[in-house]
Amino acid sequence: MGYVAVSGGSEAIANAEELLTFYRLKGGASPIEVRQIREQMRLAVDKVMSEGALYAPTIAAIALKQAEGDNIEASFILRAYRATQPRRYYSLPADTGKMRVIRRISAAFQDVPGGQILGPTRDYTQRLVDFSLLEESPETVRAFFDRIGVQTSRSDQLPDSFPKIIDLLRREGLLVEPVDRKETLFDITRESISFPCQRSAKLQSLARGETGVMMALAYSSMRGFGDIHPYLGELRVGTVPLCINHPAKEQPVYIGRVLVTEAEIISEYYEDEQGKPKLTLGYGLCFGHNELKAIAMGVLDRTMQSRSPHKSPAEDEEFVLYHIDGIESSGFSAHWKLPHYVTFQSTLDRLRRTQQLREEATASECNREQRRDPGKTAPGL
Repeated sequence: MGYVAVSGGSEAIANAEELLTFYRLKGGASPIEVRQIREQMRLAVDKVMSEGALYAPTIAAIALKQAEGDNIEASFILRAYRATQPRRYYSLPADTGKMRVIRRISAAFQDVPGGQILGPTRDYTQRLVDFSLLEESPETVRAFFDRIGVQTSRSDQLPDSFPKIIDLLRREGLLVEPVDRKETLFDITRESISFPCQRSAKLQSLARGETGVMMALAYSSMRGFGDIHPYLGELRVGTVPLCINHPAKEQPVYIGRVLVTEAEIISEYYEDEQGKPKLTLGYGLCFGHNELKAIAMGVLDRTMQSRSPHKSPAEDEEFVLYHIDGIESSGFSAHWKLPHYVTFQSTLDRLRRTQQLREEATASECNREQRRDPGKTAPGL
């Protein structure tokens, strides 16, 4: 039986691309505006920006519309767009202590300086389907804003920044400080990672990792495939100021604020360089409002600090960092849809030849047995 390539070539590919647009629009509904996606699908947009490694809400919203809501495909599109853009400046390190928070909680401390701010969250909802959304209209939206108008004015009373909860432990000398404090940060977009790698490379890889994979690996450690029992020291969602050094200016130039999610994970204690037992810290920070990813990132940052000689998958930095990138893994998985006619034909040729040799060897063995014992019946007869 022969295997041949499907005919059609470039014309078939172009028609398949046209079908994508047809299937997106064939229902007859009004096209979704990019602004609607950006404002009302904000969590999906934030996830695409984080995994695509580019803070560009409008471009991420376009990518989501183009990908028909496929988060991985949209992240792939955004990552590809990012690769075409020139890098003109490097931002200065952002101080998350100056974050203008919209949400700030701690699961490790009940009473924290500044208080806990729940902010926008579904943590306390029942996850019941809200059928009223079927009837949502501009009128119902206006009625909602009229109803909560007095409450929203209170957000102006929040301070510009809050103290970091982890600093309380630092002041008491209860935290192990990071050993890796190299001045030059490793840039994973310019250099290939080799193992063991410095912490800045790990954090960059984690920051653009795929949320689901990171959550699964972190969950495996929480369940016992590792020695991590995490406590959420602090979770923050808010905007941080970004500045750059400009050649025409003597002072750093403020360029705007970026929405990020930050998680600081407290875990079991180690002995520090002086042999004093202290708690350890895992750190997570990603673009947008993406709490599960930030928590998973903090847990994985901590698991990869493991000193165990028998590491679980979540504690092996090579295993973690090579498998969390959704763009890399989806690209490799999807490439199996492309033609593999030659390699598969080669596999079939080897299989047929192996079977032929096995049959010849079996027949030869039977002939030798019959010559030694002419009265013996050959196997299968």
